Amino acid sequence: MAHLPVRLTIGQVSERSGIARTTLRFYEERGLIQSERTSGNQRRYHRNTLRRLAFISTAQRVGLSLSQIQEALSTLPDSRTPTVGDWTRLSEEWRTELDARIDALQRLRDRLTSCIGCGCLSLKDCHLNNHDDVLASQGPGAPGLKPAREGGL
Repeated sequence: MAHLPVRLTIGQVSERSGIARTTLRFYEERGLIQSERTSGNQRRYHRNTLRRLAFISTAQRVGLSLSQIQEALSTLPDSRTPTVGDWTRLSEEWRTELDARIDALQRLRDRLTSCIGCGCLSLKDCHLNNHDDVLASQGPGAPGLKPAREGGL
């Protein structure tokens, strides 16, 4: 196995991370990752960028937006790569939101069996139906499908 150099080209980072070069450029524009430029203006990434990209990919897989990920990474000193301790701290902060998303998805899953979209078989049993707007006090959207922490029924 070849030794990985300290500085990697965008192609090497793309190949190792599985992330497209265009996405790497986008992440760099958003400040999620950083590169240095050679005298020929080519990007070079420190190899620890691969760990930072793994962090970003994992956070995306659990449903976090790039804005949330960027906010989390901005809490790290000197834009360093997240450590195990950082991940533990950040994942605890995200736990409440993830629990709410799980709750919302379970509610949706459990109520889909009686629903075929807005061509409902029975408006009496429809969790999206809001006859006479009686649920207006619950706020906008479909209260029957919202997470409990957001006032869902």
